[in-house]
Amino acid sequence: MKRRRATVLLSALALVGAGLAVAVPSLTANPAVAAEACGSGSFQAEVVKSGSTWTARNGSRTVYTGSDMLSAVQGGINSLTANRTAKERVVVRGDGSMPANQRIRMASYTTLDFCGTITTTGSGATDMAPIYGRGITDVEVQHLNVKGAPWYGIFMRQVNNLTLGQITMDLPGGGIGVRVDNNNATAFSRNFTLDTLSVQNAGSHALETYGIDGVKVGTVTARNVGESGVLLNRTINATIGTVDAENAGAGTGYAAFRMANRNGLVGSSYPTNIKVGTVKARGGGRGIFCVSESGGATIDKVDISGTGNNAVLIENCHNVDIAPGGGTIAGPGNVRLAARSEFANNTGITLRNFTLSNSSLVENPCVSGGLSYSGVKVSNSSVSRC
Repeated sequence: MKRRRATVLLSALALVGAGLAVAVPSLTANPAVAAEACGSGSFQAEVVKSGSTWTARNGSRTVYTGSDMLSAVQGGINSLTANRTAKERVVVRGDGSMPANQRIRMASYTTLDFCGTITTTGSGATDMAPIYGRGITDVEVQHLNVKGAPWYGIFMRQVNNLTLGQITMDLPGGGIGVRVDNNNATAFSRNFTLDTLSVQNAGSHALETYGIDGVKVGTVTARNVGESGVLLNRTINATIGTVDAENAGAGTGYAAFRMANRNGLVGSSYPTNIKVGTVKARGGGRGIFCVSESGGATIDKVDISGTGNNAVLIENCHNVDIAPGGGTIAGPGNVRLAARSEFANNTGITLRNFTLSNSSLVENPCVSGGLSYSGVKVSNSSVSRC
């Protein structure tokens, strides 16, 4: 069952100024997390399943013993030093279940390493996720595997300095894999790092951000998700290595990679501050979709084919550079430059260095100031430019 879309409408935005863009070229978000085996290293609390019994310990103290995984993990987190100002770590060893309408609540300066699978049962609920945090700082989830149908797999709201390591999810009937937002507050939440995220069968997006300044993502793999592979809303200073989506948003206007709600707007302009290494899309809705006065983006390489809607749609966007590093765009989906009357027309759009096959390119209306178009090879395709 597809969940309610969590994206906040553009009309609800509070626009603010922000700092200069910071380029972060690395395609691996956090190599140290990626290289470390789950559960290795030191920790302050350990939660272990033996048979059907969960036991949570902090040093010599046993803080929980019983059959409830959620209580055991929460007990481990709650056993950490009060009012700490440096991260303390909880390691969980074992598979367990919890209701989809409940949550494990993270705290500031906490690292969770979950060496097992959380299976959610029943239906999810608004503001609920197996792993949840709100109004906190310096939070890390090193490893996590989630199954079931929660509203979100991970939901972090108004959280600064968030680090996610290797995350996998299988969410048939669920909602969003990972959502990180600022609750539509005036101030951006800051510094979100993600190494690898793999989401399949979710009813909505694999990854969604809203109101974040400073995003560094390695690879997002989306398979058969109901909406976008990656959706960035009102996010600035973001670097993503690879978006790899198959059948993302089939039958919808969503895309493997989508930017919306003035994403990339820094203060009152669109300096290049959204950098994506590769967008790969097979089937699904769209490949790349930029909409609602977003921009400031470079997508270095493209590998798009078989989309049911546009392969690329750029609509009311500014300073967007597609494929300086080359690639291929194959039909039946086309490349379309369009505009709605309620927003300013496209400006500063660059298309270059890709091969367009069995498709078409349509510019209508004309890009303000002209479309920059070079190095595009056309095979069995039409081009309609101003």
